[in-house]
Amino acid sequence: MDDTKMVHQANQIAAYFEVYPKERARQGVLDHIQKFWPSEKRAELAAFRKGGGEGMHPLVEWAADQLAEAAGEQVQG
Repeated sequence: MDDTKMVHQANQIAAYFEVYPKERARQGVLDHIQKFWPSEKRAELAAFRKGGGEGMHPLVEWAADQLAEAAGEQVQG
């Protein structure tokens, strides 16, 4: 998938959840991505974040870090 499109889709999810309290918003984004995105797309998101994550909403950055961590990869500091 095109990175720009993937980030746009993830940011739309984040925009929906950003009105919730921080921890609920984070979990909402992560849960949505885990439930509705195929594993390959989740891996692409985590890899994009690891490469810098240009244009990602902070909630998406956090979710991508969680996905990478779950896969046993080093996350952004």
